[in-house]
Amino acid sequence: MKNNILLARHGLQKEDGIGSSQGIAAQILIRLLEDPSSLENDLTMMNSIHEASREIKSPGPGMLVDPLGGDLPLTDFDPYIRGIVRWLNEVGIHTFGSCDGHGNRPAHIFLKKFPNSKQIEIIKAAVPASVNCRIDGKNVRLAYPQDNQMLLLEMAENLYQVYNNPGYLKNLQAENFKTQLIEWLNIPGASTDERAIRLILRNKLNRLVDHTFIDKKGNLLGFMECGTGPTILLSAHMDTVEEIVPDRKIIEEGTILRSSEGILGADDRAGIVSILSILNRVRKTNFNGTIKVAFTVEEEIGCRGSSGIDMDFIEDVDAAIVIDRRGNRDIVTSNAGFPFCPDEFGRLFEQAGKLSGIEDWQVTPGGISDAKVFANYDIPSVNLSAGYQNEHTDFETVDYLATFETVLLVESLLHNKLIRSEKNSQSIELL
Repeated sequence: MKNNILLARHGLQKEDGIGSSQGIAAQILIRLLEDPSSLENDLTMMNSIHEASREIKSPGPGMLVDPLGGDLPLTDFDPYIRGIVRWLNEVGIHTFGSCDGHGNRPAHIFLKKFPNSKQIEIIKAAVPASVNCRIDGKNVRLAYPQDNQMLLLEMAENLYQVYNNPGYLKNLQAENFKTQLIEWLNIPGASTDERAIRLILRNKLNRLVDHTFIDKKGNLLGFMECGTGPTILLSAHMDTVEEIVPDRKIIEEGTILRSSEGILGADDRAGIVSILSILNRVRKTNFNGTIKVAFTVEEEIGCRGSSGIDMDFIEDVDAAIVIDRRGNRDIVTSNAGFPFCPDEFGRLFEQAGKLSGIEDWQVTPGGISDAKVFANYDIPSVNLSAGYQNEHTDFETVDYLATFETVLLVESLLHNKLIRSEKNSQSIELL
């Protein structure tokens, strides 16, 4: 582990020793650098900080401290929570007290003020997957597996990375997204046998939207109202081209996931998880309108689900966004010369990409998907890349970071209100 990361896990950085040596962090750092063996690992770091605490006069007490009033008394904090406290304060989330749980109960951090939505987003993104985070007013509760306090050091490292580079927040969110994606990749559901995934998906969807139901064809439908603006349909299909091999392993290589045997199933589990993530985030955007969702059956055997969808459900839909395209950053607007939408509609998504800081999303022709079916119903439609490659084969992979960027694209489109339409007019404006 690099020294700068090791230091950060315990609330220190090399820059603490530059200039003045009066601060608590600077005094600790100087003592650590005098003994290189103290920088070997987390345990030697904690022991050395404990020894230094006997010699450093602290303004304490560490449990109750005003971060705006002076130097943080790091020597007084519990050893596994120093880093979290330091970097929360550095990113502007000021703390008032803390406890690392001492290995037998949840850690607690008490905040000086109620956190805003952005601060909550940072805290939750930094929490490792095995830690349960609950934010109740000014109280942050971190429940970790018994005797695994090292996870708190991982959270400190993540917060430091965000402090050092705010753009790193996207990487942390993508890591959390990966955890969800892996869960859904292991749920079976080949064409004509989507019952298991539909049941699990409906239970999840019920917590995110206002209402769900299943139409006669077996499609899982739902909606959430966020205002009086346009009605936008988000869609992915529930079926895989064949069954997932039981007990297979999902192998991770960088941001790429693949299956140890058989298909991965990212076509279209990646689209499902993307839509769930969008639904979870949309109420924090400026979107004003209605979101409808359609998780279809039997897409892999001729788009039968979307072709038989309840027409009453889609009669007021102004635009459809399908997430079921291979590769990265494609905006599919046509198939074999058949347009899914006007040219200017596709350019809205290119504009959304630029506004989200991902400028190379591009309009392109593509294959048959549910987007073509929705276009046949006179609904302007696109099919967006879901990050997978080599679908329908044993070599299928998915780049979960690319999939998460699709979430960010749709979120940008909704937040910036790029789709405008009067009910039943189907008119679309390019801003």
